[in-house]
Amino acid sequence: MILTKEQILDIKTKYSLSKVVTDKTITTYIGSANNISYSLYTLLPNSTSWINFYSKEYNNYVERYTIVDGELEVKRKGEKVILQAGDVINASMEPSVVTCYAQKEVEILLEMTTPFFERDFTEREILHRDARRIQEVDGYTYHHCARIRDYSIELWKRIKPGESIKVISTGSYFHDIGKLAVPIEILNKSGKLTDDEWKIIKMHTTLGAEMMRNHEIERLRQAAFIVEEHHERYDGKGYPFGLIGEEISLEASIVAVVDAFDAMTTNRVYRGAMTFEEAIKEIKNGRGTQFNPLVVDEFLKMLKEKNYEWT
Repeated sequence: MILTKEQILDIKTKYSLSKVVTDKTITTYIGSANNISYSLYTLLPNSTSWINFYSKEYNNYVERYTIVDGELEVKRKGEKVILQAGDVINASMEPSVVTCYAQKEVEILLEMTTPFFERDFTEREILHRDARRIQEVDGYTYHHCARIRDYSIELWKRIKPGESIKVISTGSYFHDIGKLAVPIEILNKSGKLTDDEWKIIKMHTTLGAEMMRNHEIERLRQAAFIVEEHHERYDGKGYPFGLIGEEISLEASIVAVVDAFDAMTTNRVYRGAMTFEEAIKEIKNGRGTQFNPLVVDEFLKMLKEKNYEWT
């Protein structure tokens, strides 16, 4: 099945098709035939997405991405290539995670075995519903969560190349979901928090983990431990449990570093943003006390390779 630019325009403007719109992508369901579902997968400008094939145990599983319009930068096994219209990514042939970056909007035809597509599409709808709830309560947290997800995935890939990103992706994005249960006047308080208010803020880890463990989507339930542990400290002085060193999961250790750096380098209601130099110094100072040393070292390497850009 090959789509022309005119057919893409028809799909976008003439038909009332089901779609899921996220901060980075638009997935538009086209239809199904012979146990294959077709959708138009739109990567928005300056967005990153990941292809992580996780159905190797199923025979005859199909997951194929065909570039229809635009240029897509793809990074696999450390090598970058530029894909154009007509080029195909066959997920079943990829040994590890494929990172896709779109400088400008890219249209992709996605073909996937129908039962898996239906599950994935439904999960996207539910996850986006929950993301909108976060945005409605706290716009800063919504955009903060998207950045934490993107950088946590990249850091995970560096430390655990070839391993699934499913859990780290979900856990990092929803790491602050517990703040939905925190009164907005406390979240947005510009002055110093009282001791009681600080106790309430700290509860967002356990409250969020409880939300995740009771969620209807399995991969959120699987990622609850990240939400629970992302404010633990390497020296055991964190919360809620005072875990120490390797007792803290690598996933949560990654989120802790990325979360702290993003918080320091963005404006908050109670203070302005630090400079990159100041934030990097704080991260270095926390190596081995607040943060896992392995994660800090890899994070600093990643920042340097990205020319210290943080978007």
